[in-house]
Amino acid sequence: MERELWLALYLLARGLDKRWGSWKYSTAEIVAVYFWAVVHDRPTSWAACAEEWPADLRLDPLPPQSTLSRRLKQADAVELLTAVEQQLLILIGLGRQWIHIIDGKALAVSPISQDRDAAWGRGAKGKQKGYKLHAVWNGGPLFTTWSLAPMNVSEKTVARQLFESLPGGGYLLGDTQYDANGLYDAAAQAGFQLVAKKTPSRGRNGLGHRRQSPSRLRSIELLATPFGRELYRERGAIERQFGVLASTGGVLAPLPAWVRRFHRVRHWVQAKFILNGLRWIKIRQPELLALA
Repeated sequence: MERELWLALYLLARGLDKRWGSWKYSTAEIVAVYFWAVVHDRPTSWAACAEEWPADLRLDPLPPQSTLSRRLKQADAVELLTAVEQQLLILIGLGRQWIHIIDGKALAVSPISQDRDAAWGRGAKGKQKGYKLHAVWNGGPLFTTWSLAPMNVSEKTVARQLFESLPGGGYLLGDTQYDANGLYDAAAQAGFQLVAKKTPSRGRNGLGHRRQSPSRLRSIELLATPFGRELYRERGAIERQFGVLASTGGVLAPLPAWVRRFHRVRHWVQAKFILNGLRWIKIRQPELLALA
């Protein structure tokens, strides 16, 4: 399967690569060698060794590890990875459901890690050091939109950014972390009704003493109805999806020791998402790849 996944990804990246410039290696070749490392859960130094490739797939010449490290930091590599992910989203047809779910998942590193970009924050088991994935999901193998931030960045801060890129409209389910008037207003501007349980610590039956967003009042009304309670039960699906991604193919497994610093963590997570989406297509709808 690894061989088939890599070949499909390489062809997709090569088709989406728009620039070559004066570089010895195209951006698609840099991304392809990086995918070879990720699909085998190895560092880029491993993928830069010719003996780790089958002769019929090996790029000739292979870029050295120093070139891979330098080029993967540049904007063209980031743009191509995102273009590949967006192409898979289009093929799968996500973003058409009327129920979306927002949540975060901690990606911890060692407490003694020297990663200067990692930060201490609230994780799954109390205080942890590392990063956090913030995602909106509406079914399928890929997230509708997502972002990565150090662990100490608030869910509310990242949620505002995610709302701006959400397609369509409908209901957006979240836990008490998203019960904030500003987020209800931001979700409404994006065409969504945010539904989140009231923060228990608020006085006056959870309403506080400030101006209330009409969308927050609507959320409270919904959760008091049988329809709203049944709707909100769907929120747990994203936590189950996180569990599936953590155990199936190691998509959201603990970060390997060589994946440190923000840009490396983001590349690794995005490449794993792409691999998961492509694996889903190849198993369920392989004919879609002909449309890429």
